Amino acid sequence: MSEQLTLSAETRERAGKGASRELRRAGRVPAVIYGGNKEPTMVHLEEKELVKQLMTGHFFNSVIVVNGETTLAKDVAFHPVTDRPEHADFLRVSKNTKVTVGVPVVFTNEEASPGLKKGGVLNIVRHDVELACDADHIPEQLEIDMTGYDVGDSIHISAVKLPKGATPTITDRDFTIATVVAPSSLKSSEGDTTKADGEAEA
Repeated sequence: MSEQLTLSAETRERAGKGASRELRRAGRVPAVIYGGNKEPTMVHLEEKELVKQLMTGHFFNSVIVVNGETTLAKDVAFHPVTDRPEHADFLRVSKNTKVTVGVPVVFTNEEASPGLKKGGVLNIVRHDVELACDADHIPEQLEIDMTGYDVGDSIHISAVKLPKGATPTITDRDFTIATVVAPSSLKSSEGDTTKADGEAEA
C-alpha cells in the first residue's frame, strides 16, 4: 500500500490572479480542496515542501492529508518556463472511496529472464497502469517478475498480481505492459550470417 503523505496548508481568504501572484512571490503555492459534497476550500502550501513531495515519485498515487483533510492530488500546474508549481488541486476522499490512480510498474528478477540474459531488451509499453481501487488501499507500485520470459514474449496485465479490490480501468482487453525484444545487433548479425550462407551456396 502506498504511504500517506502530509502537507501543511493555510487557508487563503482572497482568490484571483493578483492574490495568487503575491503568494507565489512569498514562496507559497495556491491550491484548492474540493469534492466530498462540501464547498471547495482555498488554501496555500509551502512551495519547497510541495516540490519535495512531488519528487517522491508517488505523489499522485498516495493519500495526502492537506489542512487536516484526506485527499488525493488531482493536478499540479507548472510554470511553462521555470517549471515551478503554480497551483494544485486536491480531491477529498474517504477510506472507502473508489478512486482511479496511475500506479507505476517495476520489473524484478531480470537476471532470471532467458531473453534478457541473451542480450534481449525489455521494451516497456506502459510505465504505469491505471487502476480503480479503494482510497486507503492504493498500491505504491506493481511488481512484474521477469523469471522465464524469453525473446519474443509479451507480458500482459493478466500476468500481474493486483492488490485485493484493485481492477484495471481498461477492461475490454488483456493489454500489453512490456515485451522482450531481440537487440538490433543480434538481428543484424543473424541477417549477415544468412547472407554469407547464401553466398557460399552460390
